[in-house]
Amino acid sequence: MKKHTSFIISFFLFLSGIVIYAQQPTDCIESVTVCGNSNVNLDVNGIGTQELSGSNTCSSQENNSVWLKMTLVTSGTLGFTLTPNSSAITEDYDFFVFGPNVPCNNIGQAIRCSTTNPQAAGQGNNLTGMNASSSDTSEGPGPDGDSFVRWLDVQAGETYYIVIDRPIGNSPFTLDWTGTSEFSTPPIDESSVSPEPINLESCDVFAPFDNGFTEFDLNQNTNPIIGSQTDVVVTYHATESDANIGINPLSSPYLNKENPQIIYTRITNSITGCFELTNFELSVNIGPEIKTPQPYSICDNADDGDRNNGRVTFDLTTRQIEILNGLDAADYNFSYYTLLADAEIKNAPLPNPYYNNIPFLEQIFVRVEDVLNPDCNTITTLDLVVNINPEAFDANLVQCDEDGVIDGITIFNLNEADEILTGGIPNRYTRFYSDSAKTNEIDGSSYVNKSAFQIIYVDVVNEDTGCSTSSELRLEVSLTDSVDAQLTECDDDGIEDGFYKFDLTNAESFIIEGLPSGLNVSYFESYEEALLEVNNLSRLFTNTKPYLQTIFARVENVNDCYGISELDLVVNELPNILVEEISYYCLNTFPEPITLDAALIDEDQSNYQYNWSNGSTTYDIQINTAGTYSVVVTNGNNCSKERIIVVEDSNIATFENIDIIDAAENNTITVFVSGEGIYEYRLLDENNVVSEPYQSDNVFENVIPGIYTVSVRDIKNNCGTVNKALSVIGFPKYFTPNNDGINDTWQVYGISSMFQPNSKILIFNRFGKLLKEINPTGEGWNGMINNKVLPSDDYWFSIVLQDGRIFKGHFTLKV
Repeated sequence: MKKHTSFIISFFLFLSGIVIYAQQPTDCIESVTVCGNSNVNLDVNGIGTQELSGSNTCSSQENNSVWLKMTLVTSGTLGFTLTPNSSAITEDYDFFVFGPNVPCNNIGQAIRCSTTNPQAAGQGNNLTGMNASSSDTSEGPGPDGDSFVRWLDVQAGETYYIVIDRPIGNSPFTLDWTGTSEFSTPPIDESSVSPEPINLESCDVFAPFDNGFTEFDLNQNTNPIIGSQTDVVVTYHATESDANIGINPLSSPYLNKENPQIIYTRITNSITGCFELTNFELSVNIGPEIKTPQPYSICDNADDGDRNNGRVTFDLTTRQIEILNGLDAADYNFSYYTLLADAEIKNAPLPNPYYNNIPFLEQIFVRVEDVLNPDCNTITTLDLVVNINPEAFDANLVQCDEDGVIDGITIFNLNEADEILTGGIPNRYTRFYSDSAKTNEIDGSSYVNKSAFQIIYVDVVNEDTGCSTSSELRLEVSLTDSVDAQLTECDDDGIEDGFYKFDLTNAESFIIEGLPSGLNVSYFESYEEALLEVNNLSRLFTNTKPYLQTIFARVENVNDCYGISELDLVVNELPNILVEEISYYCLNTFPEPITLDAALIDEDQSNYQYNWSNGSTTYDIQINTAGTYSVVVTNGNNCSKERIIVVEDSNIATFENIDIIDAAENNTITVFVSGEGIYEYRLLDENNVVSEPYQSDNVFENVIPGIYTVSVRDIKNNCGTVNKALSVIGFPKYFTPNNDGINDTWQVYGISSMFQPNSKILIFNRFGKLLKEINPTGEGWNGMINNKVLPSDDYWFSIVLQDGRIFKGHFTLKV
């Protein structure tokens, strides 16, 4: 017996839709019996029957409750501390105590109760219970009290009920008992000190034999659990909740529901009702974890006198390592069966080695069992496959002797005979041997024969199965020959690089001249490739070496070689000329002619022929009209190239108009001309000095006033230059009559004997008095009146040009 112990309860509140157990410790009649060393784990739901209404002075009733029952075996005091697993102050627990020795159907009033809300009461924690320091026997609800009441004075043999209720929260709780009284001690599981194992394991001995379910005798654990104890009853349960409440005991033998499965054991004292829980595991051994092997494949053979009947002798042990997949072979026994049912009951095992009964494909069953426990076994399948041997055919291969020594020895590509040796069946390949015992394998891609007539021994192999069949390849060397030939083309494919796309079939009539009809000609870049018939060239072939390349033509009937010829591919160069040109003819020089020629580049003119579009056959011609002229130039290899000359008109310019904007801040000259040429424009001043050099733009801006000549030249064909004089009117803003030779007089610019000579120029002082009329073509006014220089001042002018334009303004005289 124990005076103080912890009492732990997992307290769950389920939502709608969760399974509700048939019985729960939420009512007095199903109370959990509390014993000295009991640990209780329950699933509880709700309140069951409401039994607290009007039965306490703490103004509460059941919300989510669990009922505990305890019987004291010694007199003394009884208290407890209830600690919620959550320390949140909102986690609120209440309790109610009934007794002593009251029946469930008439429990009376609670002798202790507390419904204080710890948060409302301003407590520092959410603990509740009974202790020695409290004096009240009831408190609550809400802020009333401190959650603790006076503990009980109890007598041996008395029974009490405690109702733990949780109105707020969802946390489990722990009970720590205090005081001097003691509870009854529950029985224990004595199997923990027994040499017998408590967990139960069994082979799967019920059909189906591999699903992990079988029957167990649970009672074999009863005696080890009870041991030397008396007045003890043992029951087995599928859930811990059932074991706690003591409902739904399992019968034995028991068919497990899952593998592995936990069985919960309730050990109950039949006198005190105290109980303890323990558990053990049921596990079903479904046999060793083996692997289904790959099919066991063997090529058909003649061991039974027939290499095509699909039956051979199998050594079944060769697949054991693969089946065990890492397990120790010493721990397991193997046996083999025709039927699954036989394998399950070990009936009529097959002999080993095994001569298959069903040709080509037979499935047998392999039983692998534990050496120590043969009932624990696993059965898998093994496919026995007999692969068919491929068909093979004899063949002949004739090769040319073209190495310069007529001795019957040459190089063969034995693979050229594969199509005949294999019958053209896909997924077949060949192996070649020089001896009938097939001990000396040879390279079929390049083999030098030993004699003019020789037999090669062949295996035709199925690449999927590796099975093979023998045949023979007869080698023969031909001493016939074919004719060398040449194909010649001009390099006129648009790119003069010495490469050309040849149609090789154009040479066939020369190569097979004198040979029997019906022969095939194939082409190769090298003599070795022609011998071995590898890397055939297509009918249309562009040479890979410029201007001259020799390739090889193989003449044969099927694989019988008649000869290998050289075929020269020649690409002749075209005449080296300038193929296009643009020339010009100045119309102003007509009828003088110009010369056009064939434009040979670093070549002797006499080595070529010329054919002009105008019928001339000379190197050059004379023409005096625009148009398109062509000449075809042909060299000694009869390769031609055409030259095209386009002759365009050009001419000197014709002036159409000259627009002048003068007497302005920005004086401009715009020149308009017509003609067949391309023109540039220049300005010369009155001293024939360049004022603006030649430009493509016909507009001159910011022109200083004065007399100019505009020149227009043809740059298309240099047909000539035309000139025209012009005037730009302007007025000086000041003059300084100090005889230093610079600005000594004031005169209107742009007037000359050619331009505006009959203009009228008048000078006034600031008061409008006429001071002077000056000659428009003279030197201008020197600032003097009556041989006296006038003072520095602004003076005014009035100008009527010959063309009728009138200008007025002022200028400054600086003395």
